[in-house]
Amino acid sequence: MDKLIQKAAEDLIKAKHAVALTGAGISTESGIPDFRGPDGIWTKNPDAERKAYETYGIFRRDPKRYWSEHLTTSFWRKMDKIEPNRGHLALVELEEIGVLKAVLTQNIDNLHKKAGSKRVLEYHGSVGKLRCPSCLSRYERNDDELMKLKEEQKLPPRCDDCGQPLKSDVVDFQEPIPDDVASESFQEAVQCDAMIICGTSATVHPFATLPSTARKKAGVVIIEVNSDPTPLTQSGVSDYLIQGKTGEILPRIVEEVKKIESEKRK
Repeated sequence: MDKLIQKAAEDLIKAKHAVALTGAGISTESGIPDFRGPDGIWTKNPDAERKAYETYGIFRRDPKRYWSEHLTTSFWRKMDKIEPNRGHLALVELEEIGVLKAVLTQNIDNLHKKAGSKRVLEYHGSVGKLRCPSCLSRYERNDDELMKLKEEQKLPPRCDDCGQPLKSDVVDFQEPIPDDVASESFQEAVQCDAMIICGTSATVHPFATLPSTARKKAGVVIIEVNSDPTPLTQSGVSDYLIQGKTGEILPRIVEEVKKIESEKRK
């Protein structure tokens, strides 16, 4: 493993445009349960999964009902108390060093930004924002204001730019990925010459197609940091797998990057 960590550090340093892709595996280490794992939210509560598939349809038919139901769910408020872990912080360091240009994440927990990453593309949205599906304007989420609208029977909240109903920025089942973040993420995958994939099973589409998009570029290096092999490992999309927890492996890569850079300056 030491040799792979050294190789990853060398590959990232050589890259002119390295990006990171992150999934649920980096967030579970902060105590956020996944959805379909052995202790997943939907594994324990199948009815919650059924309701999740209905959410976007409810918003389109009746935005007021969508918000009335949404504001009774405590899940979103609990997310505010979750803190980033060593994996998130390691990616921040790689960005500050100048090695990493962007983080593309399928996570909705806002932990990359909370950790301090500057260039974050939240493919499936963020619990900390509201979005207008019509014009794609986004707003910081303020639960006090939302509860006030509910008490005054003025739901749903509306877009300041176009007046249409707002929804949570989180992308629901059956809802298209917003064009802006889909386009930016695709461009990052096309542009990158190194990609480090952290804690994703690579089974959720279309996000899981981004590594294959990057693979088409000659000379690109794709590194996996995952607890277990994934379809990317098995199909040869990734060049190599460093098997382990992101919170343990990523800080070691950062230290190796610093060591190599320090030796260069001597």
